[in-house]
Amino acid sequence: MSQPAPVTMSATLAADEALERRRRAGERVLSLASGEIGLPVLPELRERLAAAAGLGAYGPVAGSPALRAAAAGYWGRRNLDTDPEMVVCGPGSKPVLFALMLAVGGDVVVPVPSWVSYAAQARLAGAQPLHVPTLPGQGGVPDPAALREAVTAARAAGRDPRCVVVTLPDNPTGTVAEPDTLRRLAAAARDLDLVIVSDEIYCDLVFEGADRALSPAVFAPERTVVTTGLTKNLAVGGWRMGVARLPEGPLGRALRDRLEAVASQTWSTTAAPVQAAAAYAFAEPPEVLAYVAAARRLHETVVRAVHRHFTAAGAALTPVRATSYLYPDFEPLRDHLAAAHGVSGGGELAALLADRHGLGVLPGSAFGEPDRVLRVRAATSRLYGDTEERRTQALHSSAPLELPWIKASLDRIEEVLHDLVHVPAPASVPTI
Repeated sequence: MSQPAPVTMSATLAADEALERRRRAGERVLSLASGEIGLPVLPELRERLAAAAGLGAYGPVAGSPALRAAAAGYWGRRNLDTDPEMVVCGPGSKPVLFALMLAVGGDVVVPVPSWVSYAAQARLAGAQPLHVPTLPGQGGVPDPAALREAVTAARAAGRDPRCVVVTLPDNPTGTVAEPDTLRRLAAAARDLDLVIVSDEIYCDLVFEGADRALSPAVFAPERTVVTTGLTKNLAVGGWRMGVARLPEGPLGRALRDRLEAVASQTWSTTAAPVQAAAAYAFAEPPEVLAYVAAARRLHETVVRAVHRHFTAAGAALTPVRATSYLYPDFEPLRDHLAAAHGVSGGGELAALLADRHGLGVLPGSAFGEPDRVLRVRAATSRLYGDTEERRTQALHSSAPLELPWIKASLDRIEEVLHDLVHVPAPASVPTI
């Protein structure tokens, strides 16, 4: 009898639940672990969902014609001309990504570091993740030269890598891979006959003044699948809506057919009211664009403030160009952390911050890094308020750092990091 695929609870969801249990127990906690975007739902989006509540039929597996056309238009405005027939929707980008792994088959190349679920989903699909490191500042995209070496070696050893998953912009680092990295990725994928699955759910959260994140589909249009959703830009993770753009040509059509078949045997169809609201959102009327712009400004303002606290404490940190994530590296403080706190790896550092200070972060090991690495991921997306009123005020504030609840969170982060760095190591006991 075959054994079930090894799988653990998603690190982000597990951290959320652990912190919530401590909060209910009356402890003082501050979550920087969650990927939840703590912002209110756009009122016009709520209205579209409510108005569509009477849509109770299954509908097409790939999604309603209105939604697929709206998603095609969304990508077209980002210089990716899209045939609505090559769009497939699902109940969240996470199920869509998993279904794509099943549709492509074979082993899956994942960057290191990368989002917590890519490797786990590969194992659930009966495949094995093939870990390839990213270049500094190029998070979300594996080093193209290392990709060539790893895939060639894996195939020589009898493995069957068929796709590479990338994230643009990146979770966990908040960086955006440069065009030259994507160009070399595309060339490697073409030479190695790999499908590129590009998770672009953060593409609307690139900060002002930074170039828009390019898609690998610009450089390898015939073999790149693009996925996105409404979870991050419009803060409706609980609605579960994701879409995939399949490439034109024989490969894309075959993938679309297999993806649709997988969908038909798993989720059947995405909730019709959510599809109706999503069609409105992907059409990007002025109020949607204004909401996303306000959210982007808020993320940037708060992320940059937290960035300053980490760097002031001595952590090394690549400038964040997008998202609400930071990935500080405490390697410069390794000797102090070992002497003062007995910490020698990211897991121990995350546990110390949670147990002593109630500050939730995720260790680099959750993103595929070795245990000894002293990197953690921090997310600012839960700092915007604990009530609808506060979150709405934060979204529209011209000075969010001055709001008392955000200021209190930032002060707490500064206090915790100060304690981490300035607690002296125990005095050594002389031997006799």
